[in-house]
Amino acid sequence: MRCPFCGNIDTQVKDSRPAEDHVAIRRRRFCPACGGRFTTYERVQLRDLVVIKSNGKREDFDRDKLERSIRISMQKRPIDPERIDQMISGIVRRLESMGETDIPSSRIGEIVMEALARIDTVAYVRFASVYKNFQAADDFEDFVHELRPPQPSTEE
Repeated sequence: MRCPFCGNIDTQVKDSRPAEDHVAIRRRRFCPACGGRFTTYERVQLRDLVVIKSNGKREDFDRDKLERSIRISMQKRPIDPERIDQMISGIVRRLESMGETDIPSSRIGEIVMEALARIDTVAYVRFASVYKNFQAADDFEDFVHELRPPQPSTEE
């Protein structure tokens, strides 16, 4: 593994342990050339996934991009970071086990929204505002209105 600080290719593993509920290996590494320490994660990748964007463009699936978008929606929410990691790993496993290598971005968005809805409604609405391209406050109001169960009428 190349050192991110000096570029040396001869780094040493100092510690390895399971991470993310045993679906990844966390390795602490040391560079003897510059003394730098860094962490790497090793994960099983069942297949190479390709995302098909709404405009037809194709790009390789990027777990880090998925993680960034989810973490942005979860900012300042009282959710344990390990729970977020488990959710992301679950989403990736679900995508890989679909049996297809080409996955529409809309399907990924739906899966993320399902997962967020189970964990935190605020993060769910935040993600939906970007995913569904909200343009005005009315879009938020309509979306939140759909989340709430119908209130029984109090008229007699």
